[in-house]
Amino acid sequence: MATPPLSDEIRPAAGELARLDLLRIEHSGPVTHVRLNRPAKRNALNDSLVAQLQAAFSGLPESTQAVVLSGEGNHFSAGLDLFELSERSVAEAVIHSRSWHSAFEHVQFGRVPVVAVLHGAVVGGGLELAVAAHIRVAERSAYYGLPEGQRGIFVGGGGSSRIPRLIGAARMADMMLTGRVYDAEEGLRIGLSQYVVDTGQGLEKGFELAHKIAANAPLSNFAVMHALPRIADMAPGEGLFLESLMSAIASGDPAAKDRIKAFLEGRAAKVTRQ
Repeated sequence: MATPPLSDEIRPAAGELARLDLLRIEHSGPVTHVRLNRPAKRNALNDSLVAQLQAAFSGLPESTQAVVLSGEGNHFSAGLDLFELSERSVAEAVIHSRSWHSAFEHVQFGRVPVVAVLHGAVVGGGLELAVAAHIRVAERSAYYGLPEGQRGIFVGGGGSSRIPRLIGAARMADMMLTGRVYDAEEGLRIGLSQYVVDTGQGLEKGFELAHKIAANAPLSNFAVMHALPRIADMAPGEGLFLESLMSAIASGDPAAKDRIKAFLEGRAAKVTRQ
């Protein structure tokens, strides 16, 4: 994947983030780029990489307002590193799954929105990681699979909760039971991604979206990330009450007041067709 041309200087991560050797982390203005960095293993997710993902997303600098998540090499992630799975006891497997849940919670319910850029294999645990992001941009090379049924295992990284919310339980069951694989266009149609771009253009689109997101009021972004999925899971009455609370909190924020004033004074762009 080519690195997109950016107006902001690209700076390597410093401090603790720089010591995460299974990730490649850089900053471009308010956007932080987190790359899975096991290309020789098709970015398969082992315990160390999952732990480093949690450390990265819980240790973002204050200047970060959005994240682009991608994979080095020819694939986003081919899923769970099966070499680590074969020797686990049942108890160890439960603890392992819970560690993935914790790490991916830091992606979905962290401090800033995450744009995942997908190419090549987005399979198994790689798909579970991708659906923890808020926006997914797929290159035409991307393909989606859940081979757990053929491996004699079950998803363990939150996929049974997140994936059916996007594509429905029946489609997920089909993928797991039959090994069905969706290509990028099919993935867009059923809801696995929101955008499809030509191969090699994913990062450019991902950074474009991330910079737009980073320009929003931080509290508004936080409300979309944290309140919206919870409201969707609530009964309508409770959800609408939480919506009222979140709306009041967001509109009372000084950043929101400044933006509304700019719009009323004609200093902010109106909504138009792209």
